[in-house]
Amino acid sequence: MRGRVFVIGLGLIGGSLALCIKKEHNEAVIIGFDVNSEQARLAKMLGVIDEAVETIPDAALDADLIIISVPVNETYAIIQLLSNLPLKPNVIISDTGSTKQKIVQAAESFKQKGITFIGGHPMAGSHKSGITAAKEILFENAFYLFTPEQHIVPAKVDLLKQWLVGTNAKFLTVTPETHDYLTGVVSHFPHIIAASIVQQTEKLSKSESLIPRLAAGGFRDITRIASSSPKMWKDILLQNKENLIGLLDQWQVEMDRVKQLLIEEQADEIFDYFYQAKLFRDGLPVKEKGAIPAFYDLYVDLPDYPGVISEITGYLAKERISITNIRILETREDINGVCVISFQTEHDRIRAEQCIMSHTNFATSIGI
Repeated sequence: MRGRVFVIGLGLIGGSLALCIKKEHNEAVIIGFDVNSEQARLAKMLGVIDEAVETIPDAALDADLIIISVPVNETYAIIQLLSNLPLKPNVIISDTGSTKQKIVQAAESFKQKGITFIGGHPMAGSHKSGITAAKEILFENAFYLFTPEQHIVPAKVDLLKQWLVGTNAKFLTVTPETHDYLTGVVSHFPHIIAASIVQQTEKLSKSESLIPRLAAGGFRDITRIASSSPKMWKDILLQNKENLIGLLDQWQVEMDRVKQLLIEEQADEIFDYFYQAKLFRDGLPVKEKGAIPAFYDLYVDLPDYPGVISEITGYLAKERISITNIRILETREDINGVCVISFQTEHDRIRAEQCIMSHTNFATSIGI
């Protein structure tokens, strides 16, 4: 496809979308803008975009597709700015925000002018941020939700999908209301729970100094998402507060139920509580990407001798397998330690496991 694509916001998501569009539509011109001019300069230098502009109007007027990829609270100001510009009548505007109802409502100004706005949410992320972390494969097999209003003709949604086909994502179309409820259940709410567990543990650690040390292993894994951006999650929670208040009310009822089971020492019911949770959790898709970015971790049992970590990373470096994080579990009581290596993709984790097993006799396993 030919045309001019304008990406506003050149972070991880915006940069990755630019790469996906450039890969699939090599005749298109990709223009980028970021409030951080250094990000825009890097994006052009790295070949993520073809041109960088200093202001939004510099590229918006001639654009055939505009993608707003900035934090949700900043999206409103950009929508307001764009709605006051003489844009092409056939331009398609979309965003990448994690909430949709209020953003789609704000885009009513486009409807009045006959401009097409289609809310979008690519459900993918990474441990890293910024334009240097952008990857063509970021959205592969991830869900990409679109939330067009009823007046948007299907042909416009199909055209947007054609522009984004290079993401290799799984496109789903839902209402803005459904989107916010679904993401509230499977993403926003779990982030609140993870943060609340960490908050409670931090308070308890003031009276028991061993808690932080013992929490270094599995506790870190089950609360991993609590390390997400506080600013981003403040904005998301306030944008989706109605759904989250309802979910918190339901959670309170659930916890009261567990509390009552303990008070009454209902052994069979407690067993069933965990059994039903296990059945549902074990039945969830293993290979698919969901609302929360997956963590591709490889656990390696390491013998205790000098240089063993550099030995492992050396093997991976020779195979050009990139790692996103590496850490040592400190709660082991046996001779071997456990090294947890995180990767960007499932493919990288599989390659790493094969690499390590071909060079050593170290035991490896994955978390499920």
